[in-house]
Amino acid sequence: MNKKYRLSTALDIDDLLMDCTAYALQLANEKYQFDPPIDIYEVEHWGKHGTRVDTMFEFFRDPEFYRTQPVYPGAKEFVRRLSKMTEVFVSTAIPPEFMGIRAQRIMEEFPEIPADHIYMGSRKDKIKVDILFDDGLHNVLSSSATYPILMRRSWNREATGVLAVNNYEEFLKLVEVIADSYSIRPETSPLSEPSIVVLVGPSGSGKSKIASQVLAKTDRFEKLVSYTTNDPTAVEQNQWYNYVSVEKFREMRDSGEMFQSTMYAGHGYGSRKQDIEKILAQGKHVLTTMDIGGAMSLKTHFKNVVTIYIKRNKKLLMSAILRKNSSIDDKVNRLMGIESENKNAEICDYIVEFDTYDQAVEQLCDILNVCNKS
Repeated sequence: MNKKYRLSTALDIDDLLMDCTAYALQLANEKYQFDPPIDIYEVEHWGKHGTRVDTMFEFFRDPEFYRTQPVYPGAKEFVRRLSKMTEVFVSTAIPPEFMGIRAQRIMEEFPEIPADHIYMGSRKDKIKVDILFDDGLHNVLSSSATYPILMRRSWNREATGVLAVNNYEEFLKLVEVIADSYSIRPETSPLSEPSIVVLVGPSGSGKSKIASQVLAKTDRFEKLVSYTTNDPTAVEQNQWYNYVSVEKFREMRDSGEMFQSTMYAGHGYGSRKQDIEKILAQGKHVLTTMDIGGAMSLKTHFKNVVTIYIKRNKKLLMSAILRKNSSIDDKVNRLMGIESENKNAEICDYIVEFDTYDQAVEQLCDILNVCNKS
């Protein structure tokens, strides 16, 4: 990428910079005294649910709601840092009668964003920028941005195959990756010290199988065993995962025990920093498979992270997904994510494209320069 080119970023406001859904639920709980109180995890998608969750929508018709919306902790510092990295715009959907209030709040809370960079309206697909950052999956999927990025929330947990992050820090790291396209090249910088190699690619690409075959060829790597809420009998190559309940997964994530977590096809996946540190302390390289969000989170928390995109023929991908021992909904979600996933190849350090697994393993060994070496 041309280093002189300054990237442009469009930011959403609600549930990205300012608390919207949780704040509305708080007001609903206070007004109606729900027992038990409405929990944020009850919001499974955007729009009406036909449940008590719908009481939050009445507050979206109150101008006082927009005057008092809390700014998320760290949001102001995030915008300050991002403004030094890219040109920042706002793209926010809000009823016309409240646009004045919204514009005034943005200018007061985020002075780094010029007034003429504030765009209001629901047609975010018409905003042409390099990067879009939004919590609405529909906005991410329809965006004309080169890199639409999703902020993970409970209502987009079914999202599959899109660039997604869990917090501001991960997003800033992803912007760095997009802007700099930095790589660790084995021919100039071999894996001479403990490093982390993460295989990225759509469901059905064979990431786990390829990784397992590489592990069988060298003792310099150790696999990272992650955690999932998916039924272990439905997880291909499930020796890569420890199964935990949804409740336990949320506990591990919310307590900070997991350094990264994501939802893929409706199931939770996450990893613990201490598990990686234990492998590195033994002087070994870490080998793992993750979605692009998890890979970018690794780059946030560790040095010497190599991302490798596993690219497989679309027909073979679809066949592999259809053969999975999973629900119809799960298969549909994975099939729909193939095209979005392929965009992620652009920001990985390497691409392995193959017809047979032997070819993929051979390419990976050449890239890493580790197989058959002790």
